[in-house]
Amino acid sequence: MADEDLSVMIEELCHSKAEEFRMLGYEHVEAKEIWECVSAKYAKTGQPELHQLVNDILSLKATQFMNYMTLSAYKGNPF
Repeated sequence: MADEDLSVMIEELCHSKAEEFRMLGYEHVEAKEIWECVSAKYAKTGQPELHQLVNDILSLKATQFMNYMTLSAYKGNPF
């Protein structure tokens, strides 16, 4: 699979997850924030296999995401 195709697929998954969170009442969630949350755990180990990446995006819970956003705010990272 080409890198461009992979990027498009991951972006679509993140948009889907952001839409799911919007349906749960988290109105201001963006796909970029989903990707930042999921990819933050790969900072030290590098990007995993595709199946692990897809699983991490699709299994992301709203509480995990909100914990990440809260910690980012404490660290001074703008949303």
